[in-house]
Amino acid sequence: MPDYKYTRVLLKLSGEALMGERPYGIDPAVVQHIAHEIKPVYDDGVQVGVVVGGGNIFRGVQGAAAGMDRAQGDYMGMLATVINCLSLQDCFEKMGMVSRVMTAIEMHQIAETYIRRRAIRHLEKGRVTIFAAGTGNPYFTTDTAAALRACEIGADVLLKATKVDGIYDSDPVENPGAVKFDTITYMDVLTKKLKVMDATATALCHDNHMPMIVFSVEEKDAFRRALRGERIGTTVVDEER
Repeated sequence: MPDYKYTRVLLKLSGEALMGERPYGIDPAVVQHIAHEIKPVYDDGVQVGVVVGGGNIFRGVQGAAAGMDRAQGDYMGMLATVINCLSLQDCFEKMGMVSRVMTAIEMHQIAETYIRRRAIRHLEKGRVTIFAAGTGNPYFTTDTAAALRACEIGADVLLKATKVDGIYDSDPVENPGAVKFDTITYMDVLTKKLKVMDATATALCHDNHMPMIVFSVEEKDAFRRALRGERIGTTVVDEER
């Protein structure tokens, strides 16, 4: 294996990232771009797990805001993540990457039920393992699912791919003068109320000393460069090193 700093990783993708410039659904070009980013790393033997959200199809919070029962809306959002995961799996396998979809909600006809030991075995066998349906519980986001799965599989790092190239002290879209952090602690993320991921996921990573790298999903070759230890995006750690 070439010189990689991280050899077992969990990649978190937002559902919105799969839309590309579309207002809804999945843009095949975006899925192909993600697959092209993962393929060189996969070929080099890095073990890759993936968690993807469902916001491009349905978000439980939005349903609740419209009067829907929150738990019911969250279950619908979990099903949306399964659609996204199957789309990723199809593209990965067409590019020669063996992959498995494991879901926190049983649906034997289309995906394996998530079992921690089986997931680790898939990774050891060199299969991209895609985790669907969040944690399987309402009121928890897919950010929390990503933090949980990263800890469960013993990932070296959690990588969060977003539409911006790191963490800023304010929204860089709304504030052109926003300052980007190269490194920041989880405690600072919580105290500064930076919208990186929800507080439950942030606390889970902090408590389990799980480093996280936030980078742009649109930047070419950023995934591989981050795994090699190059300075990409923003690195979040449990304490200052």
